[in-house]
Amino acid sequence: MGTLYLVRHGQASFGADDYDQLSPLGQQQSQRLGQYWRARWGEGLRFDAVLTGSLRRQVQTWHHLAEGAGLPLERTEWPGLNEYDSHAVIAAVHPDPLPKPDTPERYRQHFRLLREGLSRWMAGDVQPVGMPSHTDFLRGVTSALAHVQTHCQGNALLVSSGGPIATAVAHVLQAPPQMAVELNLRIRNTAVTEFHFSPRRHTLMTYNSLPHLDELPYRDWVTYT
Repeated sequence: MGTLYLVRHGQASFGADDYDQLSPLGQQQSQRLGQYWRARWGEGLRFDAVLTGSLRRQVQTWHHLAEGAGLPLERTEWPGLNEYDSHAVIAAVHPDPLPKPDTPERYRQHFRLLREGLSRWMAGDVQPVGMPSHTDFLRGVTSALAHVQTHCQGNALLVSSGGPIATAVAHVLQAPPQMAVELNLRIRNTAVTEFHFSPRRHTLMTYNSLPHLDELPYRDWVTYT
């Protein structure tokens, strides 16, 4: 039985013109996780496979994590681990342009609409422009899980985003799709989720943990976007 670690990207640039870049704090979060793993595992730190999506924030997270851990940068790019397009999801249920979420009320409105859009996309009621169907999105995530089962025996790592990780957890738990929405909106930046896996199944062991930020100097590094 092996262990699959699923890591959400570090803090990105929420509210900026280009969200798909790590913030300076996101870079620090990612490097800190690598440092934590290196201190925990020492010379035994290795992964049979590292899979990331193609989004910049995912790849940058892996690069900073690898730097902190002292690992080579080799990875396999897996587009099925890319996040959904939140702007397209919201536009599917609210076609009018929204102002930047730069106040508490606008922030809450953004996530109310995102929750509604995700729920309706999963139910097949809307199809956001430029996105796969939810069935195809799920297939992209489960294909990564299957790849780990067939190609890995020890540790494996997926660096992705909240949507794919929450989808993977809901799939493994055989939970309804709506559960993935709630899991997704609570996952923190660089949070670690662990599955034990065998050729037959994945089993959830931990979800959304931040052991690398538990110490007092890092507790204000906890973010959600």
